[in-house]
Amino acid sequence: MAGLLQRVKSKMAIFAHRKARGMLDGEYGSVFKGRSLDFDDLRGYVPGDEVRDIDWKATARHGSPLIRRYAAVRRQTVLLVTDTGRNMAAEARSGEAKKDIAVLALGVLGYLAHRHGDLVGLVCGDSTATRSLPAKGGEAHLERLLGHVDSHTSLDAAASRIQEQLEYTARTIKGRHLLFVVADEIAADDAMAQLLRRLRAQHEILWLTVRDADLAPYPLTGQVPSAEVDYCSVADSALLPWQPAASAAVKAAYTRATAERDAARRAMLRAAGITEGEVAGSGDVITGLFALLERHRRAG
Repeated sequence: MAGLLQRVKSKMAIFAHRKARGMLDGEYGSVFKGRSLDFDDLRGYVPGDEVRDIDWKATARHGSPLIRRYAAVRRQTVLLVTDTGRNMAAEARSGEAKKDIAVLALGVLGYLAHRHGDLVGLVCGDSTATRSLPAKGGEAHLERLLGHVDSHTSLDAAASRIQEQLEYTARTIKGRHLLFVVADEIAADDAMAQLLRRLRAQHEILWLTVRDADLAPYPLTGQVPSAEVDYCSVADSALLPWQPAASAAVKAAYTRATAERDAARRAMLRAAGITEGEVAGSGDVITGLFALLERHRRAG
């Protein structure tokens, strides 16, 4: 059985023929190349400096443009933060298991970091426990991280609660890192918003949302499911009969509630200064990560 990292490389190789792999690799490098995440001092602006490096508050106080300078370091640390609760073992919108999409996304970003000489660590868990693996370099280490996520995500796990992993990160992770968070469609609330602002004050954050499965296949496909097929909630294993989803009223209410939750999540992340991307399946991961890195670079 091929290793998880080898599957990631194979997926990236497919896109190499479409010139997307080189673009993705270049996008990662353009975002972080030559820029440490550790602030050093301020100096006066000179022509040719990046506009995104201007410290506008300091500039206003000083009366002339000032540039933020960063300590020169060889490597940065990329911390993969993900949910291994049972919610991530459920189906995504594509019909694949969310955990398979998450492992691919974590693998691609982790492999890009490895290629650029960066260290990669992991924080993962569910509502009852959080585990961390220290940041190191090398493909064998990245394979261990991906294997840990894959083996700990199952329908037998405790419920998902990405807040637990983010709170753990805020409490225990010192220094300034790049956090790559992969989670499902979380709900926005004041406590989560406050936690995200706290994390963003210390770290760079990229966020990838794995989209939930639709309410039921019938409203989308028009094909009535077999009587032998049962759909169950991962939250409590309750039976989810497909018949109510065939109702136009139920479908409309579900669509409206989903749109409202999505809008609230996006607004919360945007207000915290966090760049978010979304993927519905493994086929979206490469292009989704490229778009995510591009938006993060432009947000500067």
